[in-house]
Amino acid sequence: MGTRPPTANLESRDAIVFFDGVCGLCNRFVDFMLARDHEAHFLFAPLQGETFAARVGATRHEERLRSIVFWDGQQAHVKSEAVLRVIARLGGGWFLARPLRLVPLALRDSVYDCVAKNRYRWFGKRETCRLPSAAEKERFLP
Repeated sequence: MGTRPPTANLESRDAIVFFDGVCGLCNRFVDFMLARDHEAHFLFAPLQGETFAARVGATRHEERLRSIVFWDGQQAHVKSEAVLRVIARLGGGWFLARPLRLVPLALRDSVYDCVAKNRYRWFGKRETCRLPSAAEKERFLP
């Protein structure tokens, strides 16, 4: 993965990607982010963890457990909006994904829901949440 990301003030960062810790697709998305987030802008936490419950709260908790959730420091974004906001923050050429936000939210989320509904069948399901490597450990919250 190259050099280790900067470690200063990880706890103070607001950008947290919450993901289904047992979902194969979700874990691949986290791997994708880790490989491209060279400035370590993002922290990660499982939807099943205490950080999610404390930061996002229990409101509509069951619905949100079926979606990636991006906490931008002020509010939680879910489904396709979360994915597009995360990708846009990567910088570099990933800004080219921005026009996808012009697609109506209902259409984007219907595609997201179809993938989410089938994600375990298509990408597998783990018995336990993802365990970060030693190099990744400081980027993961409980």
